[in-house]
Parts: sequence; C-alpha cells; structure tokens
Amino acid sequence: MTGFVSDILGNQILITGAVCWLVAQIIKTLIYLIVNREFKPERLVGDGGMPSCHSACVSGIATAVALTQGVKSPLFAIAFFFAIIVMHDAMGVRQETGKQARVINDLVEEIRERGITIMSMSPEERLKEFVGHTGTQVCVGSVIGIAAALIQHFVFYV
Repeated sequence: MTGFVSDILGNQILITGAVCWLVAQIIKTLIYLIVNREFKPERLVGDGGMPSCHSACVSGIATAVALTQGVKSPLFAIAFFFAIIVMHDAMGVRQETGKQARVINDLVEEIRERGITIMSMSPEERLKEFVGHTGTQVCVGSVIGIAAALIQHFVFYV
C-alpha cells in the first residue's frame, strides 16, 4: 500500500489536476465572498461561478502532460481534446441547464405564491442554478490552470 500511495503522490499530472482544482475553488469562494459579502462553504466544492474549476483542472492537466510528455505525444493530444470538450460543455449544455433551472425555480415560486401545489418539492428544494459557466469564467479558469501547472512544474519538478 505504501508504494501505491507513493506512486499517487509522485504522479505530477494527477497532483497538478488536484492543485488546479483546489486553487480555482478557493478563488471562486473568495470572489463569491467579496461580491456577495457572504461566506458560503458549498462554494468550496460547488459547480458554476467564477472561475471555472473544470476548466482550470483540465487545462492544468493538459499543460502538465505537455511539460512532461511533450506536445507531440499521443497523451497530450488526448488531454488537449478532453480539455476542449469539457470547456465547451461547461459553456454550452451546462450553462443552458443553469438558465433553465433559474426559470423553472422562478415559475415554481410564482405558482406557490398563488397557492397552487404542483410538485412534491418543498419550498426549500430548488433546482441547482450554479452548474455552467460563461465564456469569461471558462477562460479565467483555463488561465489559472495553465499558470498553476507551470508554476508547480518549474518550482517542484525541475
């Protein structure tokens, strides 16, 4: 078991992905705190918002692969297109899902205010609205991921 843990902790690409995700989540939580003047612990693990942690993670992984395996490697090609697909999905399908959730939540609230019960959802239950990202949130997440991967690589692995 010690060899397994050592192998995991020695995996630069895996650690880079985790560090990029963590850095972006902390930044997201701090931005939420500053903008809303409210600390919400769920922002530390939640989806949506500025910056995109998905983008930071996959951009950081692709950067780490480029640095360790080279940009000619098949692994970099896989990581690169995986990152593109994840970031496109965050701006497309997931962003639209969040918009739809906001509309549905507003409709359910309006119906409840009229005294009509149409769902078994309690008033505290709402569809999750923070699920997708704007293009800016994706770009900022990607920059954070690339920067974190470069810093980590040149500080700890070179």
